[in-house]
Amino acid sequence: MSRIGKLPVNLPSGVTVTVAPDNTVSVKGPLGTLSQKVDSDITVSVEGDVLTVTRPTNQPRHRSMHGLYRSLINNMVIGVSQGYETQQELVGVGYKVEAKGQILEFSLGYSHDIHFMLPAEVKAEVKAEKKSNPILILKSNDKQLIGQVAAKIRSLRKPEPYKGKGIKFVGEQLRKKAGKSANAK
Repeated sequence: MSRIGKLPVNLPSGVTVTVAPDNTVSVKGPLGTLSQKVDSDITVSVEGDVLTVTRPTNQPRHRSMHGLYRSLINNMVIGVSQGYETQQELVGVGYKVEAKGQILEFSLGYSHDIHFMLPAEVKAEVKAEKKSNPILILKSNDKQLIGQVAAKIRSLRKPEPYKGKGIKFVGEQLRKKAGKSANAK
């Protein structure tokens, strides 16, 4: 039995889950609605405020999907009840970001500014204080989408291994390389 798949998903108050006949799971809560198509072999059942995911056989394919769909549904329940947030730090002299509605304007040391359009489900906020690096905060109820957007933003200027300049996640530990040795012969 899958260790993750057999765990029940507890539904907090204010969150409702409906399973359509075509095996589409819709989760509705205070922060919005999310839906996920589930494989036809996997069974999703809701009893009261507990959701369970079951599989028909012990085949490797069914075992792998069992934990996957349980995790995806759990992420949707957490997303519509609490939401997700990622924080990214811009490390470098002159690196900055401005949030203008759904458009982010980056200055990352290139000869031009970079304009990045956010999806409608993602909200952005910027904390820029004197003597500290600007921090970009992304909020959404969809964990997959916010992770994809954060990865795309990070790819605009990845942290380089010598000084650590670039866009990194807050709390991320970067492995720095040693520079040139002064006495190499």
